[in-house]
Formats: sequence, C-alpha cells, structure tokens
Amino acid sequence: MKIDFEKYEDGLVPAIVQDSSTRVVLMLGFMNQESVEKTIQTGRVTFYSRSKKRLWTKGETSNNFLALEEIKVDCDNDTILIKAKPHGPVCHSGAATCFNETNKPDDFLQTLEGIIEEKKINAANQGSYTEKLISSGINKIAQKVGEEAVELVIEAKDNNNELFVNEAADLLFHYLVLLHAKNFSLNDIIKVLEKRHHPLEK
Repeated sequence: MKIDFEKYEDGLVPAIVQDSSTRVVLMLGFMNQESVEKTIQTGRVTFYSRSKKRLWTKGETSNNFLALEEIKVDCDNDTILIKAKPHGPVCHSGAATCFNETNKPDDFLQTLEGIIEEKKINAANQGSYTEKLISSGINKIAQKVGEEAVELVIEAKDNNNELFVNEAADLLFHYLVLLHAKNFSLNDIIKVLEKRHHPLEK
C-alpha cells in the first residue's frame, strides 16, 4: 500500500471512515504515516489531530473505538478509505455518524445480523430465545442448525410452500446465529464464495 504523504505540505492525507457492514460513511479524519502504522498495529483507527498536534485514537476517552477491518487507497494515492466496525457512536455529539445520519443497513439480513450480535453481547441476560440459544453453547447451536436443516429437507419433499419457506427462514436464522457464535458474519462467507468464483482474486 503506497500512500503519497508528501503531496500535502503538512504530510497529512484525508481518511474517510466507512462502516464495514452497513457501508455508511461515518467520519472524515486526517492521517500521517505514523498514524497509519499505529492503526494497522493496534487494529484501532488512529488519526493525527490537527488541533491537538498529536496522534489521536478514536475512542481513547469515550471507548467508542473504530475497529479496523480494511484500508484502501484511492487511484491518486492521496486519500485513504478505512472500513471499520464502530463500537458505539462515532460523533462527539453522540450521533451515529459525524454527518448526523442513521447508521443502519439497507439489507434486512444485515439488520438481522446486527440484532443477533447485540443478543450475543447480552446473552448472559437470557431474556430472549436468541440469548438463551447463544448461552447454551456451540454444540447446542450447531445441533439446532442440523435439526432445522433436516426439517427443511422434509418439507422440500412435500408441496406445502408456506411450510417450506418458513423452515427455510428458520434454518437461515439459526445459521446466522451459528456464524456469529463463531465470530463470523455472512459477509465472511460471501468473501469465500467470491474467491471461489474468482480464484485469482485475493
């Protein structure tokens, strides 16, 4: 990754931060070579603060960190795109983004994954079915996925379309729970499928 820090007099390049899941633009900051290196080393997005005149890790006081997922550079090598997972509100005002936008995905599956992830964090409460399932452990979750898969196969052999699509929905839901229990998301699986479709891509 080649970044042209010398293009600007102050050695800082603009860094656009995008939610890696929802693809919503979260904020704009500035980075120098040192802040890029620290971001990669720590996994937490770090900028150079022009007002504080020092490196500044987003969330260092609020704990609303930005967990690094990916860094890209534009065609002129003078602007950075950072894909990150926000832990809490991004803006100092308490808003989800610095542009006062709602950080929610357009895709319902992504919304559902966000709900599952939230239930995973609160699994100790065991107030909902999902929390109870996650608290039961990987073996129970995997068993449930197997049961739902068998039920889907059974319904596939019949002609009741309503029962078939409901069993398909049950299987997909429990599959997503299993993915998140293993600290993966549907996007990770999509990347595997994309690599299989385009084996030369990394």
